[in-house]
Amino acid sequence: MREKRERLSQRVPRDGLLACRASLASLACLALLTGCGYQFRVEGAGPTIGGASSAAPATPPPRVIIRTLENKTFEPNLEARFTNYLRHEFSSGSGAQVVPESEAADLVLSGQILSVVLPTLSFTQTTTLESRTEVVVAVKVEETRTKRVVWTQTAKGASEFFITTDLQFNRVLQNRSLEQAGKFIAEDLASRFLLQLESGQLAKPAPKPTTSTP
Repeated sequence: MREKRERLSQRVPRDGLLACRASLASLACLALLTGCGYQFRVEGAGPTIGGASSAAPATPPPRVIIRTLENKTFEPNLEARFTNYLRHEFSSGSGAQVVPESEAADLVLSGQILSVVLPTLSFTQTTTLESRTEVVVAVKVEETRTKRVVWTQTAKGASEFFITTDLQFNRVLQNRSLEQAGKFIAEDLASRFLLQLESGQLAKPAPKPTTSTP
């Protein structure tokens, strides 16, 4: 009988030790899962009543016509090139949709090439070494329906070029400088137009509701 009680007294601590080891193993597994980055989370906007989307519908961009610029300078053929630069930049970076004049539009952009100046940057006593092309363009945007001017802007572009002893090559360099200045102006005007549009001042006017007669 005494031997039986000693055996029972030896089993109890051993069973408790096993239970303690099992608990420690469970805690270790939990810590391992947490340390390895296993996390349970719910992502997304969650269910909506009736299955409707919570995102607000995006308003369509305003449709704008860009008319050929008026050339007020003595440099020939600038109006076509500068207008193409404007149409390209406004199509990609103004937030508006550029459409041809034959289609309906919300806005019309028109403008003038005001001046082209070629100041000398560096020179010697006998020759010019470096020059710069400076171009000024003024544009305005008006509503097609009301003819109200909603935006005006004047932009200036400049580009430098070197002078060589070859007069024909100098003209090529000057034309490239003019093109670069025109692209700078188009980028500047498209960026400024986008800022005006994002501020809400050039938002597309809401259509008037149609009234039905009985």
